[in-house]
Amino acid sequence: MTDLSQAIAAAFDPANAPADALAVNAAILKRLENWDNWAYPPETIRQMRREGRGAFPAPVLSPRARTMTIDGPHGPIGLRIITPEGPARGVYLHIHGGGWVLGSVDQQDQWLERFADRAGMACVSVDYRLAPEHPYPQGPDDCEAAALWIAREAKALFGTDRLVIGGESAGAHLSATTLLRLRDRHGIMPFRAANLHAGCYDLALTPSVRRWGAAKLVLNTRDIQMFVRHYLLHTGAVTDPDVSPLQADLKGMPPALFTVGSQDPLVDDTLFMAPRWSAAGNTAELQVYPAGCHVFIAFPGSNTDRCLERIEAFMVAACA
Repeated sequence: MTDLSQAIAAAFDPANAPADALAVNAAILKRLENWDNWAYPPETIRQMRREGRGAFPAPVLSPRARTMTIDGPHGPIGLRIITPEGPARGVYLHIHGGGWVLGSVDQQDQWLERFADRAGMACVSVDYRLAPEHPYPQGPDDCEAAALWIAREAKALFGTDRLVIGGESAGAHLSATTLLRLRDRHGIMPFRAANLHAGCYDLALTPSVRRWGAAKLVLNTRDIQMFVRHYLLHTGAVTDPDVSPLQADLKGMPPALFTVGSQDPLVDDTLFMAPRWSAAGNTAELQVYPAGCHVFIAFPGSNTDRCLERIEAFMVAACA
């Protein structure tokens, strides 16, 4: 076995599961025993999640964050910005998760503030439009517009044009989609690197999604099916590379860091995407964290500490 194969196999070995990760998983399963993302309209579930009533803790807002708006194809797009106290080493265009339906631009302040302080990144998070009120292609259209804007304005606003893109879950999916659109629609690749955590890259659903079942470890098979249904409410085929970037020609992509937990229903998406990224001639690093749930970096623990430190080092190296 190669070193990478051994590392992946080790991540799925129950003997290597950190005790704190197992405790987090048990607490999530208990907490979500009677939770249903689809019991209320999406706007109600969004508010409930903001109050910490879903899988994730209530967000802690950064007092350093500022907001602005830019023009987009469907109207104004909000941006949430957290900058380092000194000169920025680079700019991180962040795209939040939430299955294209939930989540919000201000629920990741703790990560972005950390990336600003520890990696020297000026962090710009995109308040893209959410389904089902604004289904495909409006969300990726907003992200594409934000990426074009940051490519034009980063140097003037932040003193550097060294750019990284990334996000979690649906945000990782939209980051990959945005990179493909920049290459195919605009003939540019302004980003030096991509930080892709726990992404969904095949909306036809990979085996790990289909086989997961009802266990509510943050999300389950039904949740992912419903997210896709809402996202593609009016148009979009799951075989279209603009919808499922796993199906795309991935040549000319920047170096990417792929991270995921071994107990994530979407683990196959990362296990399939990272080798395809590499096979297309790009640099790809894959790290699987034992017993990590979906977007495990939202919860305290040894996996989270290791993963965030690796992300920070990746950003620093990309902007060196």
